[in-house]
This record gives sequence, structure tokens and C-alpha cells, in this order.
Amino acid sequence: MLSESIARDDVESREDRRASTGRFLFTDGWAYRSKVTAFQELGGSSASEWTSVHLPHDALIAQERRADAPRGETSGYFPGGAFEYRRTLEVAAELAGRLMRLEFDGVYRDAAVYVNGHLAGQRAFGYSRFSVRIDPFLVFGAENEIRVECRTHLDSRWYAGAGIYRDVHLVVKDAVHIVRDELRVSTPSVDTDSAVVEIAAVVENSGALTRTYRLEVDVVGTSGEIAAAGSSPVTLLPGSRATVRRRLFLEDPALWSVDAPNLHDVLITLRDPVDERVVDEENAVVGIRSLQLDPRHGLRINGEVVKLRGACIHLDNGPLGAVSMRAAEERKIARLKEAGFNAIRSSHCPMSTALLEACDRLGMLVMDETFDVWTSAKSDYDYSFDFPEWWERDIEALVAKDFNHPSVIFYSIGNEIPETGTPIGSTWGRRLAEKVRSLDSTRFVTNGINPFVAMLDTIVPQMKARREASAPETAGGVNTMMAGFGQMMGHIQSSDAATERTEESFAVLDAAGMNYSDARYVQDRERFPDRIIVGTETWPSSIAGNWELVQADPRVIGDFTWTGWDYLGETGLGTVRYLPSAEAGDTAPTSGFSGGFPELTAWCGDIDIIGTRRPVSYFRETVFGLRSEPYIAVERPAVHGVPVAVATPWSWTDSLNSWSWAGFEGRPVQVEVYSDADEVELLLDGAVIGRSRVGDPAPFRAAFTTTYNPGTLEAVAYTDGVETGRSMLRSASSDLRLSVEVERAVLRHDGTDLGFIEVALTDATGTVHAARDQAVTVTVEGAAVLQALGSGAPATRETFSADTHHTFDGRALAIIRPIGTGDITVTVSSEFANPVSVALTAS
Repeated sequence: MLSESIARDDVESREDRRASTGRFLFTDGWAYRSKVTAFQELGGSSASEWTSVHLPHDALIAQERRADAPRGETSGYFPGGAFEYRRTLEVAAELAGRLMRLEFDGVYRDAAVYVNGHLAGQRAFGYSRFSVRIDPFLVFGAENEIRVECRTHLDSRWYAGAGIYRDVHLVVKDAVHIVRDELRVSTPSVDTDSAVVEIAAVVENSGALTRTYRLEVDVVGTSGEIAAAGSSPVTLLPGSRATVRRRLFLEDPALWSVDAPNLHDVLITLRDPVDERVVDEENAVVGIRSLQLDPRHGLRINGEVVKLRGACIHLDNGPLGAVSMRAAEERKIARLKEAGFNAIRSSHCPMSTALLEACDRLGMLVMDETFDVWTSAKSDYDYSFDFPEWWERDIEALVAKDFNHPSVIFYSIGNEIPETGTPIGSTWGRRLAEKVRSLDSTRFVTNGINPFVAMLDTIVPQMKARREASAPETAGGVNTMMAGFGQMMGHIQSSDAATERTEESFAVLDAAGMNYSDARYVQDRERFPDRIIVGTETWPSSIAGNWELVQADPRVIGDFTWTGWDYLGETGLGTVRYLPSAEAGDTAPTSGFSGGFPELTAWCGDIDIIGTRRPVSYFRETVFGLRSEPYIAVERPAVHGVPVAVATPWSWTDSLNSWSWAGFEGRPVQVEVYSDADEVELLLDGAVIGRSRVGDPAPFRAAFTTTYNPGTLEAVAYTDGVETGRSMLRSASSDLRLSVEVERAVLRHDGTDLGFIEVALTDATGTVHAARDQAVTVTVEGAAVLQALGSGAPATRETFSADTHHTFDGRALAIIRPIGTGDITVTVSSEFANPVSVALTAS
């Protein structure tokens, strides 16, 4: 029963404090199926079988992908569908009279929540946190049924998943309680030696009597001490709300920043002054920091200038699908930060709470985005139909979720909205921006505006004319059109027509978010001297030039590449395609940039879907000035000399950090070395291959054409004739082994944790066999299950739910989920290598 489950709450988990506030993780005991109507039930439909699942859960990721899936390139060829989830809830009779809610961090999409067959609430948007009051529909002292229905179908331009894919909490409160989503903590005054923390808490009395209580506030320091405290009485009439504000002074505060993400707990206690009884509690984890934005300095955090080294990311977690869990989000943010990023932009929807918490803890700045569409549709059944009715509530949900997270510094009100190029559309932008400011004046507002998209009404006729003039590569949507324009794109973005069409939409923002509009940066210094610019979306191939622009002008505060982490859907966006050849295979594109089924990912991320850094990531790190060691990238020998059919601005060279190419001995190969030095010398087994100036053929690159032979390839960087760094690649020997690495051996069993096991095919020295991919099988014994198994392959017919999967470039990733406490044994095996077992523990 519910009262018993509360007593059993795991005090060692992150849910401990939430339980003390009446919030309980509500993710176990669920089942799901494809949605079945009452008439199908009566007819005995075979589709009515329920499958037990643990939330968060993506109902789409285990489906069979189909080549005939409608607009399959956008979703990764997952077909979509309608789904329903079910759980029983036994509620003790003594809980009658208490307020009970289910809080969903996100359900994709058109969620409808039923309690004992009665509709209790719904939400159209698939990314908003929302809560549904369920106590009016419960039978106390009995078992109750909770059902959640949802669906997905041609409603997204990327893989959005389906189902209850984020956390769910059960919230139990008394009639007089603190309203969680209206607890606001801000830092209006921050200095190096002091700070003022302002707390605004809303208390609600849904009971029948007037009550007077005392609201107590404690700010806990980073070492666990009480850094500041205060209290005040609050009187509540029946059916009323009251806002209680406290301004607390802190001496020598530990400030939050990217490099020092210090966090404070703010504890709110509502107490009966007569008997000292605790009526309710809430808490927030916050960071003390200041934000400033001006044309002279750009962006400052705690008084220090910060340039945003940004990554756009989609919501999915690769093999897990759209599932957002604490461990997966922490791993993603940690790897992005290791790669040199200090900021992420959610594309193009609000982030999960788990992701925001990871950014707070690890020190990653956030631009959280609202919508991909307003009133003009981009997909057949997208949010544009719901936008006029729901936009205000969804913005309110975004701000309520984000307000207390120090990592959030920007709200973005949209992405490539066509309406931004019209006067009426700009009124929508002003409305959204002012709505955000009315809810949160402590952060900045931007919008990812693409002048090209804002002028589609004039560009589309031109594109049709081009298509009729035998330019089939322009088919395939706005992404293909943008890539097809090539250098013309800059002229369009910076044209007088684009300036006039977007001026009002830019003017409603604190910072002009520009997608693929670096051609505007210099000219806008004179036209709009007070305009602050952020590159909200840029081509990865342009980072060297873009970062130079960022560094040259304080008004250009940063760059967000598309993308930091590869993602499902928009297949083939960054894939390099070649004309048919005997060795490279028939990889010519079918239309636009997409090569068709079985492509799975966009293949444009600095990091692939299992967390492996690609060569472009090391190039970017070099451009950022964070890496001095040269990096060697070797073009795959099979495509040497093969003419390229398609390489979009989202593409990178088809290269790999490997000198293991069995079967290509004596064949020509192209080598690139990324470096910030003057020159690079390339050697094989100590013999000089050549010496090239960095910058030829492109900034931060030195290029060499040589012959592949096994050995040790070494790059040595020189500046002013002095060696500044070196790196090497060794060829793998003929033996093939399994290398299995456990990222964390001790896991929590609280329903929020995952174990990540990296698998690689290596020789005895640990050198990866990048060109000898094999099928690997993973078995799990003990207190865990195999949650997913996959690779970074941009095209595959394999699923993530099977226990066997082929490696890609020699690597794969197994993800396990604890289901209890105790020992866990994970065994990885292959037909061509001895099995390897590793031990973990869930506690």
C-alpha cells in the first residue's frame, strides 16, 4: 500500500530529500502496450498483451524500423504509433483528504491521464513537465488503476521517441502546502565576498479553516553548514494563496561557475508555531552567480567574460532512445565538457530535469529552447495546431522547471521559425519574449533565427525554378536547400532583404540568435552597434572561421555547433557520400542528403551516439585553444581517390584516428593532422614522410598523402622551429581480443542509475582494430538487466534491444540497469575472441 511504500523509500538515493517533501519516484510497476480501444478489447485483439517496463521508457526504440516508414529519414525509419501505460496504485484509507498528484517530466505526446477510467488531465506538448491531480478520482483503501495514453506520428523533424520517457513522481500533500513549481530562488546581488539570496515561496490553503504558520528558510553551504537562515509568519484564508519572500545575506559565498559548479541547498519548512509540527517541506538546489550582458564586454558570469563554446544537442540518448535518466545525462554532459564545450543548447524543445541537474552539478551552461514551431507547421501533425491554445502554459512549465537551475542562462523562444520574417510573426515573438520575462527577469531571451528560413516565401519559388532546371539535389526539405545553396547562403543571410525582414524579430531579444548567419556578424557592427549576437546554430565545417569572429568581437558571445552529440533521425545529414566504386560500395545518395534505409543517425555530431569522440571533436578542441597536442586523422583507404557525390556543410572528412588498415598495404592514403602550431612533421617508424605548414589546405590542418604500411605513425608539431607536441598511432597486430571497460563499478539501485560498459576490439597492447568489426554478445547475470546494446554506426539494420550487436570502427556500448541490490556479472563474447567478464555491484 502507498503508506508502506513511503516508509520503504531508499534513504541513500537522490529521492531521499524529495520523499521528505512528499514527492516519491513513481517509475516501477508499470506495463505498456500498443493502444487498444474498448471495441478491440471486446473482440479479443491480440494487441492487448501488456509488457512490464520500468520508467522512463521509450515505446518506439524497440520497434522494428521499416524502409517504408513515412518520412522515415526524419525519424530514423521508426514507424510511430499510439501507446498506453498502466499501473495499479493501492492507497491507504487514512490518506483520504490529502492532495495527490502525478508529476510527469515529459510524455511524448498528446498525453491523456486516466484514473479508474476517468480523464484526470492531459498535455498536448511532448516536452513539458506537467502534473495531474488524481485524488478526486481515487478510491481510498482500495486498488486504483492509472493509465496514460500517448502517440507519435509525423509530428517531429527528428527522432522524438514515444511514451513516458522522463521521470514520474507521485506527490502527496496536506491541504496547506508549499507549491513546488512556484518556489523561486534568485541572487539579485552577488559580489566576491557577499551575496543576497532571495526566496519567494507560494503557500496554498485548500482547506476550510484560516491557518497561521511560520515559513522557515535555510541556505545550506557547500560544506553542509547553515550559511543563512530566516523565517516569517504567514496567514492563509480558506482557498487562498500567499507569497512569502525572504532576502538572506551570505558572507563569502561559494559562487557557481563552469569551472567551479558550487551548489547550495535551500530548505523551506512550513511549521505550526503552536506545536512545532512540520506541515510541509520543499527544497531547491541552487547556485549563486551573477549574469551580465552588454555590447562592450559581451557575456559576463560573476564579473568575468565568458565566450560560449556551445553544442546543440537533441534529446535522445542513442541506444536508450529518448529515455532521460540521471546517469545517461551525466555521462553525456561529462563527455561534452571533456571535449571542450562549456554550453549546450536544447534542440529544439525543453530539456529534461535530469539533464538540467547534470548541468548544474558538472558546470555546463544551458540555453533551453521552447518550440520548433509556432503557427506554421513543419511536419504533418506537429505542435503548430496546438500552439495557439497551449503556448503560454508550456512557457510557464519551462520557466517553472528551469528557474532554480544556475546552469540556465538563456531561454530560446524558438528555432528557425518562418514567421520571424513577417510583421505579424514578430508580434508573436514579442509576445513569447515578454511572457518569459514576466516569469523570469533574471535570464536572457534569444531565438534561433535563420534569415534564410524567414525568407522561404521568396526562396522556395527560386528553388522550384532551380529544380525544374535539372537540379534534383535541391529536393528533400529546408536542410537540403540550405546545403544546396553553398556560398550563396551567406549572401542571402546578409542581404538587405534579410536585414529588413528580421529586424523586428531580432529587436525583441536580449541577444540575436543566428542560425548559419556568420556572414552577418561583421556587417551588423555598423548597422546595429548595440546588437549582441550568439551563433545559435552553425556548421561544424565552419568552426575555425566562426571562432575567429567570436574572439574578435565582444558582441559575438559564442558559437553552438550542429551538433555536439550525434542523434537519431535526420538521417545522413553529415554523411560523406561517394560515387559508386568497387571498394567503397554503392553509396550514392538516393535524394538530397539522405541515403535512405537503413540509415539511422544524422552523423554530424562531434561525439557519436555511444559517446565516442570523432576527429572533428579534436579539431574543435584545437580551435578553441584547449589542445596543443597534434591529432592524427586518417582517411579511410577504401575511399581514397573516389569522387565525392555529396558532402554537406554538416559533414566532416571521412577520417578516423587509426593506423590499422589490414588489406590496404602499399595503397595510397590521406592523412590530416590538426594542430595550432606552425608546422607538422609526419614520420612512419622514425622515417620522415614529410613536413607541412599548418593552414595548408585549411586553418589548423596539415595534410599529407602517403602510402599505408603497418608501423608507428607519428606527428610532431613545431612553432618557431621548436617542438610543441607530438602524438602517434600504432598499427594493431593480427590478434583480436575483447577489451571491456566498466565506467562505474558501483551502481545505485534507486531506479535512476545505469551502468555503461565500453567494448572494443583490440590487440594485446590495447590498440583498437577499427577495420575488423565483429558481432559481440552481452549477457548479464545478477541484480541487473541489459537495457541496451549498440554502436555509433550511422547506418544499421540491428536493434538496440537485442543482446548481440556489431561493433562500429571497433567499438560498441552495453548499458545495464540495476533491478535490485547485489553482485552483477556482465560477459562479453564474440565468435573470434575469448569472452571477457566484468563485475559490478548494485547497492
